[in-house]
Amino acid sequence: DVTGVQTCALPILIESARFANTTDGYAQLTAFAGRWGQRRWAVEGCFGAGRSLAQRLVADGEMVLDVPAKLAARVRVYSRGHGRKTDKHDAVSVGLAALDGTGVLPVAGDDALVSMRLLCDRRDELTAQRTQAVCRLHRLLAELTPGGMRRELTANKAQALLGLIRPADDVGRVRVHIARDHLADIRALDARIKYIGTQIAALVTASGTGLTALFGVGPVIAGRLLAEVGDVARFPTKDAFASYNGTAPIDVSSGDQIRHRLSRAGNRRINHALHMMAVTQIRYPGTPGRRYYERKRTEGKTPKEALRCLKRRLSDLVYYQLLADQQGTIGACGSPTTP
Repeated sequence: DVTGVQTCALPILIESARFANTTDGYAQLTAFAGRWGQRRWAVEGCFGAGRSLAQRLVADGEMVLDVPAKLAARVRVYSRGHGRKTDKHDAVSVGLAALDGTGVLPVAGDDALVSMRLLCDRRDELTAQRTQAVCRLHRLLAELTPGGMRRELTANKAQALLGLIRPADDVGRVRVHIARDHLADIRALDARIKYIGTQIAALVTASGTGLTALFGVGPVIAGRLLAEVGDVARFPTKDAFASYNGTAPIDVSSGDQIRHRLSRAGNRRINHALHMMAVTQIRYPGTPGRRYYERKRTEGKTPKEALRCLKRRLSDLVYYQLLADQQGTIGACGSPTTP
């Protein structure tokens, strides 16, 4: 649904219409909006369900604003009509949220960060498939080996073990055949994961980021951070960034009792990247993260609490590094004749 909202002392709904999500529907949509020379588009979830529409509009030279779903829902709840949720009311709420401008950012066209996000997502999918294949292979080897199998299993160990197994019945031979198929799948997935890793590393190097200089951050983690954060300028402070990635604890204090609880919200992909960074620093003695972790342990924190404190500090470190990367970037000149 599309609504036209006019800016004045009080927003006025000018017109409302519905268009199909097809090529003809998009043509009718642009013709409908073409009646207004000065216009902006407010699209909800430009990184989710509204991504296709937003990118098509940006490619056509339109000004598009990304309205977070929570912001539109807040407008709908406090609007007249008891917050009824219909397509038309949702469209009006998105438009009103864009008029306010708080927490609304313009949408840019797809760039290298989008490619990086797609590659990181694909790598995660392949890694999940590899984990499933390893589990299935381990189950079959445990059935073929007297006494079972150890939990640690690599492709080379599995191949060596399959070479020693001599099944005595048809069932055993079928198990060996299926195990060899799983082993072939694992090797193929390893090759694909390695290739995508080189692509991510190339994009990270081309970005010129300094994230890889931080201990515990490799090209894959750096790529995930860059892809998920996007423009770090949208976070005014390090605390806002920590709240976005879920490393900031939630204050549940009451009266004189000061308490905080773990945040389950936020971007879990960034949170996982910070978790891997923290675990890597804790694993190696002498690192700043290991010293900070040990200090928190001596203060009486449990291992999990100390790890959460370290993740919060690493969130600040990543935020400041992203700011440094942005400040060291030379923007476009703006002259039509000067590159």
